[in-house]
Amino acid sequence: MPHIFRPPRWIDRFYPSYTWRLRVSGKTVFLTFDDGPHPDITLFVLEQLAKHGMKATFFCVGENLVRYPEIAEAILEAGHSIGNHTMRHTKGSAVSNDIYFESVEDFQHVYPASLMRPPYGKATRSQRKTLARQFRIIMWSWLSYDYDPSVPIEKILKKAKAIRAGDIIVLHDNPKMKERQWELLPQLLKLLNQKGLTSAVIPA
Repeated sequence: MPHIFRPPRWIDRFYPSYTWRLRVSGKTVFLTFDDGPHPDITLFVLEQLAKHGMKATFFCVGENLVRYPEIAEAILEAGHSIGNHTMRHTKGSAVSNDIYFESVEDFQHVYPASLMRPPYGKATRSQRKTLARQFRIIMWSWLSYDYDPSVPIEKILKKAKAIRAGDIIVLHDNPKMKERQWELLPQLLKLLNQKGLTSAVIPA
């Protein structure tokens, strides 16, 4: 199965309630990190972002926010933002609407977010319609495959040379992939710097 780093442009028409990329006037991209926070990796991510002068949006799992409130506070104090990734990393297409929206709303009780990314990028049509009434739903225009050990770091970095202004970039601060992130993230941020790109938080 081929690895599609950049979704086709026509996908915007099929999923108009999703934000796939952003219009920018300068050389700005939007780094995002899914699944955290976690002490084994998020603090490293924050350190690297600070080193390279980048800001990011963290789509957090609510249970992790409750478990590690001090790391959530560190994310915000560093000028980054937090978005809803459901309370329990709930895959919308695999559960009933009641279970799904309970997970979404449980997150909101922990942290009232205006941005949302469905876990796995999966939500049913009815779920998308309901989510769009409350959130700006953020997808991506460049997927890193940092979670997939079958994709070499070298290939990811080669594909990253095509990152351009306005791209929404998906990475993860999931402890399961910390060793790959330790190798990938510093090189990726250095590459973005070399391309003259900077990263900002995604506006609500």
